[in-house]
Amino acid sequence: MRVLIFFLTFTFFYLNKSELPEGFIRLNDIDSTIIIDLKYNTQLNFTGKIVRGYRSNSAILSEDASTALINAQKDFNKLGYSLILYDGYRPQRAVDFFVQWSKNLNDTINKRIYYPNIKKSELFKLGYIAYKSGHSRGSTVDVSLVEISTGNELDMGTVFDYFGVESHTFFDKLSENQKVNRLLLFEVMSRNGFKNYPKEWWHYTLENEPFQKYFDFPIK
Repeated sequence: MRVLIFFLTFTFFYLNKSELPEGFIRLNDIDSTIIIDLKYNTQLNFTGKIVRGYRSNSAILSEDASTALINAQKDFNKLGYSLILYDGYRPQRAVDFFVQWSKNLNDTINKRIYYPNIKKSELFKLGYIAYKSGHSRGSTVDVSLVEISTGNELDMGTVFDYFGVESHTFFDKLSENQKVNRLLLFEVMSRNGFKNYPKEWWHYTLENEPFQKYFDFPIK
């Protein structure tokens, strides 16, 4: 009986993993402590829609990025915090969806939350939307922190995906608590091999990315 259970478990894991390109893994399969909250699998994002290519709340990353993120999680746990992941691998079709959304200037349903001080027509020029994303290479993550004892997310000064200078990692006009929280995230992620994109406090890319190509398989 035990042999049968082991065989079925192994077969399920193998088939689950084999759906992905070589070198990718579902973070949920190897770590149950990192909180997964893929915003693009919901309507709680700057488009106000579920984004093309997101079919589940399953976080997919390169195996190298997964290992590094789990190591960072261990460091945060020791301090009483947990990572919450808003996005990992992002299929190219999702990036194309953002491009199409940006061209419909009348669709501004979530402007007040995510880009109140910027015209939608300027999002490309200002670099908030691009035709290619490092996320599609599989080793970039969008993350924040949750206090384990309360379950509350730390105050980082802006919401995830806020388009504005306020999202710059070291934006000066923040409270001392917000600065400390961003610095904590920055220091631990950097120590575990991730490089921050300075215009987005949540955005980190593995320094030694295993892939330089862009992928387009869906998240399911």
